[in-house]
Amino acid sequence: MASPRLETYCCPNRDAATQLVMNFQPEVFCGVCIGSASISLLLTILQLLPKKGQSPRKMPKASSSSTILLLISICDILGGLGMIFRSSVWLGFPGFIANISVVNGTDVWPSTFCVGSAMWIQLLYSAGFWWLFCYAVDSYLVVRRSAGLSTIVLYHMMTWGLAVLLCVEGIALLYYPSLSSCENGLEHAIPHYITTYAPLLLVLVVNPILFRRTVSAVASLLKGRQGIYTENERRLGTEIQMRFFKIMLVFVICWSPNVINETLLFYLEMQPDINEMPLKNIRSAALITWIIMGVLNPMQGFLFTLAFYGWTGWRVDLKWRKREIPWESMSSSTAGENAYPSPVNYQSNLHDSKKISTTDSQQTDEAISMLSEGNTSSDERLTRSSPIYQGW
Repeated sequence: MASPRLETYCCPNRDAATQLVMNFQPEVFCGVCIGSASISLLLTILQLLPKKGQSPRKMPKASSSSTILLLISICDILGGLGMIFRSSVWLGFPGFIANISVVNGTDVWPSTFCVGSAMWIQLLYSAGFWWLFCYAVDSYLVVRRSAGLSTIVLYHMMTWGLAVLLCVEGIALLYYPSLSSCENGLEHAIPHYITTYAPLLLVLVVNPILFRRTVSAVASLLKGRQGIYTENERRLGTEIQMRFFKIMLVFVICWSPNVINETLLFYLEMQPDINEMPLKNIRSAALITWIIMGVLNPMQGFLFTLAFYGWTGWRVDLKWRKREIPWESMSSSTAGENAYPSPVNYQSNLHDSKKISTTDSQQTDEAISMLSEGNTSSDERLTRSSPIYQGW
């Protein structure tokens, strides 16, 4: 699981609350992390592999939404691999891990492993948070027709730059001036926790607002496409709204235990003695949420693929054939331009106003198809109701 407690445990003089959760059934906890991460890893890869009888999830070149969804899954996969590796070492080499607690020890490899594995997990999941934020921004820009080929470069710069900057800054402040002196005061720990939870809280607060505005803009686009708001348009808008809801539901389910656990542990840290009897229920709640985190954090990867694409099935097609999807032909952009060719070039007698209307409808159809990518029924309805489909 991904928690700043992983980094604080690397301090030999760790606080009592961190000692409480990290020493609670470590074999069981590591086994839970390995099992949950392994299942999520296998199912996520299965979800992403092409299936027999299905078109591959290939989006128009001018779209960055599908790339962002793939990068979110990759971050979850790599973060899950980090959890499996870290927990496996903890289970397989208990003597090696025990040297972390030795103050002024001569063997630096246990502490190096502890810090390195914790940073790997934290960095990958933090990058996943930033990519999820970029997905909400990109969805809003798509319906506003402000996204294009260049936006994915900006997303990469923002995501990896902020993820690395916050992770390194938090670790540097926590371990300054050395591992043996970290956690001596809150001035070391608090900046580390802030840099860790900042992207998580950003997604929890800002993404619902962006998704809500995107859904409102989608409704306006659907109404303005043909001047009417049919049952198909209404159903398509509802499905896009449900997709955003599923994404946020998965995120809340997987990461709300972290927020609850951290709140409980901070409360325990402020007590003179965390082992007092009146604090028994709080200690129990902190330990329960700690185990829940070990289950839900790694499962985010698989649950996100369900929210993105739905269940794609078991029949894997490893031939990697390229197949055309319904909207691909109507949304390919010209090289170096953000303009779309007319789908019926042979109809040269059409008035310019009608061509402009058709182009606007194309852009609208592309924007909607990007948001409903992965939903077969929505794609079919969009294709049949589009003027391009009717023109053929």
